[in-house]
Amino acid sequence: MTARFSRIAGTGGYLPAERVTNDDLAARLARDGIETSNAWIVERTGIQARHFAAPDQACSDLAVEAARAALDAAGRRAADVDLIIVATSTPDMVFPSTACIVQRKLGVAGCPAFDLQAVCSGFVYALGVADAMIRGGSARCALVIGSEVFSRILDFRDRTTCVLFGDGAGAVVLEASDTPGILATELHADGRHVDILCTPGTVAGGQVVGDPFLKMDGQAVFKLAVGVLEDAARAVLARAGRTEADLDWLIPHQANIRIMQSTARRLKLPPERLVVTVDQHGNTSAASVPLAFDSAVRAGQIARGDTVMLEGVGGGFTWGAVLLDY
Repeated sequence: MTARFSRIAGTGGYLPAERVTNDDLAARLARDGIETSNAWIVERTGIQARHFAAPDQACSDLAVEAARAALDAAGRRAADVDLIIVATSTPDMVFPSTACIVQRKLGVAGCPAFDLQAVCSGFVYALGVADAMIRGGSARCALVIGSEVFSRILDFRDRTTCVLFGDGAGAVVLEASDTPGILATELHADGRHVDILCTPGTVAGGQVVGDPFLKMDGQAVFKLAVGVLEDAARAVLARAGRTEADLDWLIPHQANIRIMQSTARRLKLPPERLVVTVDQHGNTSAASVPLAFDSAVRAGQIARGDTVMLEGVGGGFTWGAVLLDY
């Protein structure tokens, strides 16, 4: 029996039209008497700009644009897709899933479609799930999407969080293959750290109950993220029978340039092999890894045959890594 694997056939990304620079954001905050600056933001995060969705743009709208770009890159039609997974923490509505809404907007029906919620690790989790389903024979052509409108849950009175995040979507077409593409996955969570990064509000009785804005203990997140990203990287390399020397590219979650650079140094990867988009996109949560992947592919950085590591870390506390041959 021929072994069954999964391989990325195409990538896509989408950023909303409104680009918000640090100076733009500083001016907005200043109207409420809150002080920040381009220098302050860049020094602490590496972020220079981010994109915000228009009021009439939903998470599914961003996801559909990224999905169409990925399908086009893969030479596939929406009708070819037999699995849709959307990783998001900012869905269109409580239910149905954003994936089902994406399915309708793409004009297809019948295949399984569901959301996956692992916050900033969401795309890495979703890719692992899609890989397992393809390997198991329940899918052959999957759309795996990360899409977020984090601007909707930001408290613009809190300069420690509102400067960090942006909106966007990234997607890949993952197909069944006779040759390995996804080499190994490594996924983890530790619910003991739920409180360090969360949006604790919910909807009950027709009202928002609790705080609907994102809350983060930045120092605690930084400390945990650096350690678990290194551990996940080494574990997924070992699982695949590879070493750091085999890596061509590292695409970590685009949250903070210092965390990203620290992970690359620990893996002895030169800075030019680290894919960085956080400077222009900000932290787009589950969209950050596929957006960065698509950006690097379209810029000619990542080429067919390259070995790439994807890493995510986020609220939950969740983290994970995927090693693949592109």
